Amino acid sequence: MAWIEITDESSATGDLEEVYESITRSRGKLSNIMRVHSLHPAAMRAHLDLYLQLLFSRAGLSRAERELLAVVVSATNGCSYCVRHHAEALNAYWKDEDRVQTVIDDYRHADLTLRLRAMLDYAVLLTRQPSATAEDHIHHLRDVGFSDREILDVNLITSYFNFVNRIAEGLGVVFTNEEARGFRY
Repeated sequence: MAWIEITDESSATGDLEEVYESITRSRGKLSNIMRVHSLHPAAMRAHLDLYLQLLFSRAGLSRAERELLAVVVSATNGCSYCVRHHAEALNAYWKDEDRVQTVIDDYRHADLTLRLRAMLDYAVLLTRQPSATAEDHIHHLRDVGFSDREILDVNLITSYFNFVNRIAEGLGVVFTNEEARGFRY
């Protein structure tokens, strides 16, 4: 499941048990990306809170847009764990596995609006070359219809997935098909 020790649900006590129960209540089940935090329950709770704020906010971006960002940033980073998990979520909204696969392979070949393409171009630039981003990129996002709040969300979600991709890749977090399915979206 990972390259470091993980405390499973049956062995969890105290704070860890409470965090595991909280995650299961909110998401329907526990993911391996959360289990890998088991030696640091406070970090797991903070991670979960940030994840829920960024991916499930009802303000600004749609849930599908948020999951689209997750898939493209994770694909750009080569994080198969996050690609698999968030492709499941994106497909729950799009209901089009071929379109989701095209986004994974190369979003530039997918049938996307100018708005979505601009969002993803910015996210990929921020992922690959953060120091190359400039105010002109923000103006372009505004020009295609993003509000400043939405631009902030695009930036935060992109940054979050760069963070979590490095947790998954750096600690060898893996998925099974069963582990990647069945979450509450």
